[in-house]
Amino acid sequence: MTTSEPSAGEPPAGEPPAGGVGETALSPAADHAEQDRRLLRRHLNGDPDAFAALVRTHSNRMWTVAINMLRDREDAADTVQEAMLSAYRGAATFRGEASVATWLHRIVVNACLDRLRRRMARPQVPLPTDGEGELAEPRDAMAEGETRLAVDAALGQLPEALRLAVVLVDGLGYSVADAAALLAVPVGTVKSRCARGRAKLAVMLDYLRPGNPTALDSVSQSRHVNASDAAGGGDQR
Repeated sequence: MTTSEPSAGEPPAGEPPAGGVGETALSPAADHAEQDRRLLRRHLNGDPDAFAALVRTHSNRMWTVAINMLRDREDAADTVQEAMLSAYRGAATFRGEASVATWLHRIVVNACLDRLRRRMARPQVPLPTDGEGELAEPRDAMAEGETRLAVDAALGQLPEALRLAVVLVDGLGYSVADAAALLAVPVGTVKSRCARGRAKLAVMLDYLRPGNPTALDSVSQSRHVNASDAAGGGDQR
């Protein structure tokens, strides 16, 4: 009995596929993720072109995130550039716990939030009344500014995940669904993070409640403490 020759492209009987014993093809998503990791490793090993190739791969997604968050083309372009410079300089901090795409996404989101916070509408302290519905003397601008500094300081003490959710939803007016899309997490996660962040802020800022006689002293003290921390190079998260 004769045996037929294998057809073109078909391995002879008893031989493993060309990929090797036990090797399976990567899914497209896994293949892209591995390509990203290779490019980042090449960048860390000194390849001058690897990081540019990585940026080209993800430029459309990063631009989409920035323009959706900032809603201004010039700001979006500047922020993506700043984010990529940060990623370039901080590539060695990538730990591989998430994909390179997710790592880049977080850097862009954080850069956008930094820019948004600089132009974010600040919370206003209600003007007190004299008891007859008439406005009393407005609080001075220094006190208002110190209150804003205290709120910013409290936000800075929140864990990053809670801070991002609170700033997006409460500070910038994004819907929970939009915030979830920007942060690439489920809607329920954003709701939970907002609730936990608000609870922590309520405790930290309780002294600012109207009628609290120690409010101004506490705000002033907070300002001086924050200034000292900044001068001493403390945690600026």
